[in-house]
Amino acid sequence: MSDPGPRPSIPYWHLYVDEDGVSHQRECRLTGYELRRVGPADPQWNDPQGTHSSTVVFTVQPVGWVGEWHENPAPQWIVVLSGRWFIESMDGTRIEQGPGEFSFGEDQGCTEARGRKGHRSGTIGDAPAVLMTVQLHVDPRREPCHIQ
Repeated sequence: MSDPGPRPSIPYWHLYVDEDGVSHQRECRLTGYELRRVGPADPQWNDPQGTHSSTVVFTVQPVGWVGEWHENPAPQWIVVLSGRWFIESMDGTRIEQGPGEFSFGEDQGCTEARGRKGHRSGTIGDAPAVLMTVQLHVDPRREPCHIQ
């Protein structure tokens, strides 16, 4: 095996709720990687996230789709498989993501303000956005970047 290089630090966006019930987004990083073997394979970098009951949902959002203000149904990882989409939080932050990018949606328990509650999201461009979500059956936390 060649040199595995330095410990990875992989970016993701975290949509979270502050103590006032307002949603925000912050770029965070997965940094808990350990170099381990899986069976006889060469060592690889793994960042175990613990064991949780979960539901996997694949979503295809049509061209022009917009999900007006809503909260995520559960704390969930959202991975863009193809296409592009945006996420806008209550504080006005808007991010855009494409294939291979991912976020953690944890905006449950927002307080409505100026007709906004949770986030808006929608497709960008002339192709559907294909997403995979992993909904964790856990209570949401109000702490940005708590997943590392």
